[in-house]
Amino acid sequence: MVLAQDEVISALDIGSSKITCFIAENDLTTGLRVLGIGHHASSGVKAGHIVDMDSAENAVRAAVTGAEEMAEKTVRKITVNMSAGLMQSSVSAHRVPVSGATVSESDLNKLLMECRLTQDTKDRALVHAIPVGFDVDGESGIHDPRGLHGRELGVRMHSVSITTSALHNLANCISRCHLELRDLVITPYAAGLGCLVEDELDLGVTIVDIGAGTTSLAIFFDGALIHVDSIPVGGWHITSDIARGLSTPINQAERIKTLYGSCEGVASDERTMIAVQQIGEDDEIAPEQVSKSMLTGIIAPRVEEILEIVRSQILASGLDKIAGRRAVLTGGACQLEGIPELASKILKKQVRIGRPRGIAGLGDAMDGPAFSVNAGLLAFAINDQGEIRQTANETYTTSGSLLGRLGGWFRENF
Repeated sequence: MVLAQDEVISALDIGSSKITCFIAENDLTTGLRVLGIGHHASSGVKAGHIVDMDSAENAVRAAVTGAEEMAEKTVRKITVNMSAGLMQSSVSAHRVPVSGATVSESDLNKLLMECRLTQDTKDRALVHAIPVGFDVDGESGIHDPRGLHGRELGVRMHSVSITTSALHNLANCISRCHLELRDLVITPYAAGLGCLVEDELDLGVTIVDIGAGTTSLAIFFDGALIHVDSIPVGGWHITSDIARGLSTPINQAERIKTLYGSCEGVASDERTMIAVQQIGEDDEIAPEQVSKSMLTGIIAPRVEEILEIVRSQILASGLDKIAGRRAVLTGGACQLEGIPELASKILKKQVRIGRPRGIAGLGDAMDGPAFSVNAGLLAFAINDQGEIRQTANETYTTSGSLLGRLGGWFRENF
């Protein structure tokens, strides 16, 4: 769906550490401009899954209300990310005969319906169905086949699905907040739309979103999303390692990670001492002093583990060469000192940190990699992504058959 100019849109990033809502308008001259931002500490969410409905609802309400008050607007429909649900990525090929001399809109709709109806939706919900290449009579490399002469039309379709239970829980949470789920976007897809440049999307790039509870990746090539994957390990696990290794409370471990965290040690780290409050001790007791090198020795192995798993997933997809030599890190946990250099060594790619692009009105505090997903959700809401999408009621209903066999209720965007 392409939104009209000047229409107000909203995006909600539900993470394991924070929930953030952006309200923006699609201005005729300046493009996307943020009008209001609301954020709240996440509650009831673990590794992207909603584990406490009441707590999650209250946190979402607080974030949305904060954005509404700042923007002086009321949110009715909202675009939301999804990190949970054991996301699966698959590519399938489909063909149909052309009804006339040239490919028509009805031929295209027939082909895309065929793709959708052949998807196995048992216990899974189809979130994205993205054409990654059409062909007419075997001639490939076609982005829009309409008007071309031929007898047979084919398409390679990238499908992304999640468990129906995860989608039900998310939809129920949004509904309880008296909001309508306009669109649902897989987290790494949104992160890519939020911070990648056009050349990266075309030439091949891997984006790695390191969140608090999960790390997810997406591979883009020729302007399309071609693969996604995720692992249930993220920044919170680094914090937990610090808390265990230094015997300090979780909140103190998070503070130490933010202020002193690094993936690479230097010679001076042995002489740099950090005050660490011990678990259960009163504030009057002097904190223990530990070297920064000890902290780095706790953080680096966990970050290496995360990046090694990401590397393994890229290789297992068979798309490493197509993904090119470029990787972009985003998400709150990618702000650790030294992580781009470590990622470059492990992933064997050129690495940069991705930040929100193409959005005006973001202050310095909201312009970091932790907010790339929000930016991508806004971009998804206003732009065609070449994707087959259902009507909102069919895709996100919380009663009856979640996806059913869709009949004719979807369309193709170019």
